Formats: sequence, C-alpha cells, structure tokens
Amino acid sequence: MSAGHRRIAAMALMVPLAAAAAGCGGGDDGGRDGGGAGSSKPVADSEDSRPGGVLGELKGPNGVVVTIGSAVRDGGGFVTVQGSVTNRGKAVFDALEWRSKETGVKSRSAISGASLVDDRSKKRYLVLRDTDGECLCTTGLTNIKPGESRPVFAQFPAPPSEVTAVDFQLPTMPTVRIRLSG
Repeated sequence: MSAGHRRIAAMALMVPLAAAAAGCGGGDDGGRDGGGAGSSKPVADSEDSRPGGVLGELKGPNGVVVTIGSAVRDGGGFVTVQGSVTNRGKAVFDALEWRSKETGVKSRSAISGASLVDDRSKKRYLVLRDTDGECLCTTGLTNIKPGESRPVFAQFPAPPSEVTAVDFQLPTMPTVRIRLSG
C-alpha cells in the first residue's frame, strides 16, 4: 500500500470519530424557527469562526435538516465537511437519494452524492473514494427516526488555496454557501 493510500485509510478511520464527537451536544436549535421546506440558511460571518458554530443549514422536504458545522482544509489537499442530519419531520427518513449515481461506488446509504462547487473556476468536487470504491463519507443513514440527529462527514479534494467559500450540494436539498477554513 502506498504512503498516499495509507494516509487516506488513516484519515478515513479518524474522520468518523471526529464527526461523532462533533455531533454530540444539546438539541437546542438556538431559537431558529425552522423555516420552510427547501430553504437554505448561510450564517453570518461572525458565527463562521467560532468553535462549534454553524456554517450553513440545508432544509429539505419532510422536515429533514442538514447543519454544516465545519469545512476544514488539511495539509494533504483535502477538505473535510462535518455536521449533522436531523429529522424534524413525522416519518422515518432514509438518505438513499443522497447517494452517488456513479455505478462504481459501493456505499448505498450514504451522502456519497454530495459535492462542493467552486463557482469562480466552474469546478465541482465530488466525495473522495477509497481503493475499494467506498466513499470517504458517512454511511448507514437509514431509519433516522423523528427527532433523531446523526453526525455526518464527507471528504473532498481541496479547491485552490485562494478559494475561501464554496457551494455545498446534496441531492434533493437546496445548495448552501459555506466558508472553508484551514
């Protein structure tokens, strides 16, 4: 196994642990009213830099909300986006529509269909895959009960260093602009 593959494998093991830790905390939504289905909410710059802040929120159909807590560049040329998915609806949610349509991807209940879009250079960055075809992202997003939250993460190739904000996209959800750190 090459050094690059070992680095990706090690990161793939570390990121879920960090995502789980980031997903822990109170259920207070800070007084947000929940808005309407299909809306997205970027948060003011003053909140972008505080630890545990919210970079953006995607509100989809049936009360499903994805909250982005961080989008961090690392020295290896990757961006890791972390947050949570919360089912504020009345029915069980399965994220099957969020998976990639690529036939070579093995992950079936994942956010493998997520992407980052750099609108300045007109480039889309897809979730990274390991050598076995598994996404470097959260899997097992099925049977999310009403009121339940789960941590999510996805790892992407990093846009050029001068790009400081990108659009985060997830199938069936609105796009939200998020700021990159690191």
